[in-house]
Parts: sequence; structure tokens; C-alpha cells
Amino acid sequence: QVQLVESGGGLVQPGGSLRLSCAASRSAISMYHMAWYRQAPGKQRELVAAITIGDNTNYAELVKGRFTISRDNAKNAVYRQMNGLKPEDTAVYYCNANRDMVNYWGQGTQVTVSS
Repeated sequence: QVQLVESGGGLVQPGGSLRLSCAASRSAISMYHMAWYRQAPGKQRELVAAITIGDNTNYAELVKGRFTISRDNAKNAVYRQMNGLKPEDTAVYYCNANRDMVNYWGQGTQVTVSS
């Protein structure tokens, strides 16, 4: 069973950038489809970006052109580069691993976009 730990969140000004990392242990992420979700206060958790085992990527419309997801199987990690951040991007961001329709989650990292 894979374990996931996110890092890289914080406070950033509108228009700024952040790079989130998700470090995996106990299992190789090469066997999982990986994704980032986010949950803003009072809202449901939503998919932000996903990358398959075969490195195909998919993005939510709200973040297309601003966010990039990537994976490094050698480092057993997944990353998300976020550029052009907006206040509405403020949320807790969660790393997700999926295999055989079973989901595994990290504990989340807070991203706050504010001036």
C-alpha cells in the first residue's frame, strides 16, 4: 500500500508560482495513476490534474495552461508546477494514487493565494 506525503504549499501573492511535491513510499508510483485534487473551504474536493501510468495528462479547465503535472518514477515522486496563481486557487491540495480502482491519499498541503 502506497503512502503519500505532500509538501511545497504556502502563502503566495496573486500571479505567483508554487511547486508542490508528493513523495511516495512503501510502493512504486510507476504502478499507479497519480493525480492532484484540491478542496476549498465549504466546497467539495475536485480533480485538478492527473497523470496516468503511461504519462498521459489531464487537467481541469480552470487550471489548463497554468498548472503542469509530472512524475519522476526514479525518485518515486509526483510534482505539480502552478503558475499564474489566483485567489480562487486557495485550497488544501491532496496527492492521490489510484490502482485497481482503489484510492490512496496524502494528508494535504495548504496553498493560500493572497496579497
